[in-house]
Amino acid sequence: MDRTVRVLGVPMDLGADRRGVDMGPSAIRYGGLADQFEKLGMSCIDSGDLAVPRPEERDPDADEPSGGRAKFRRETREVCEDVRTAVRGTIDDGEFPLVLGGDHSIAIGTVAGAADPDESLGIVWFDAHGDFNTPQTTPSGNIHGMSLAGILGKGSFGDEPWAHTPAVSEENVVLVGLRDVDDEERELINESDVTAYTMSDIDARSVPTVVDEAIDIATDGTDAIHVSLDLDWLDPTEAPGVGTPVRGGVSYREAHIAMEYVAERRDQLRSMEMVEVNPILDDHNRTAELACELAGSAFGKVVL
Repeated sequence: MDRTVRVLGVPMDLGADRRGVDMGPSAIRYGGLADQFEKLGMSCIDSGDLAVPRPEERDPDADEPSGGRAKFRRETREVCEDVRTAVRGTIDDGEFPLVLGGDHSIAIGTVAGAADPDESLGIVWFDAHGDFNTPQTTPSGNIHGMSLAGILGKGSFGDEPWAHTPAVSEENVVLVGLRDVDDEERELINESDVTAYTMSDIDARSVPTVVDEAIDIATDGTDAIHVSLDLDWLDPTEAPGVGTPVRGGVSYREAHIAMEYVAERRDQLRSMEMVEVNPILDDHNRTAELACELAGSAFGKVVL
């Protein structure tokens, strides 16, 4: 990749119940992100962090959707609109946006900014969770569990232009590594045209096979792809510093293999984000350092 990488931090924790994920961008930077790009001989510019309201200063239920619940909906919309503008501006400048979260609700803004209305965008979503709840199905009201449903216009999100990105078709969206899905969320996924690979699929068929297929699906007939990496995709023994850890995730080496497959298609990669790093729950910044290493693999770092 000959594009300059522009790092955009979004210290967002409005989409989740557990505090601390707002420090994720700083933890990843401290973990050596710039060093990874320097070793690759790539130009990297850090634009700092976007402004995010403090939850203590806002009412989470002030802007509820009709017939459902989405906490901090107004604030999430405002932040995602800022993310969209920053990502779109980065792409228009010929640079590559690498967005650091923050909770996974920021993906709504990243994808909106990456998507050109006149083109089609595929998505590969590495996550333990489906993020496919809607305000009508969510058991928690946390928007980080609704981000992919929002992008695809599910439920009441279909009437919210800030969330729904029509340039993304369900047929080009792939979930990789699912192992914790709510009952109604499961129904929505099964009724949709997205492709979903569970950890059982990975166990049976291997990470290389699944990720290669996932990228094939995301790139089939699309102009570019977006990669969304939630660090809780990895097993908590490898990535303890995440807000919603789930046992049984991928290993350290499997995660690197997956990102190496992403690197093989990086000419088709338009944007990427890494989310849900929570340094409060981490062990000596292990998870943030791992995020940096995985970014290196995604951008072409190899052993030989």
